[in-house]
Amino acid sequence: MWMVIGIAIFSGIGIPLSIVTENPGLIGIGPALGVAFGLSIGAGIESKMKKEGKIRPLTKKEKKKREFAVLAGVVALLIGALVFLVLLLV
Repeated sequence: MWMVIGIAIFSGIGIPLSIVTENPGLIGIGPALGVAFGLSIGAGIESKMKKEGKIRPLTKKEKKKREFAVLAGVVALLIGALVFLVLLLV
């Protein structure tokens, strides 16, 4: 949730910065900053809630789903990298 809020807040920074400097590559700075700030704030809030006992531990079924999701993400990343390399070399 905090990552989305961070992206929404900081996305407006990259566009004016790219217009002023006439460098379209700077458009991505806003969302990147938003992700960084959002993840750090979210991790801090989550650790605080965990210390207070407001977050329950994951069940075995939830752990299995998480492992599958991570594996699926890694496979998707590898397939994407492979497609990129094939398109780059063709």
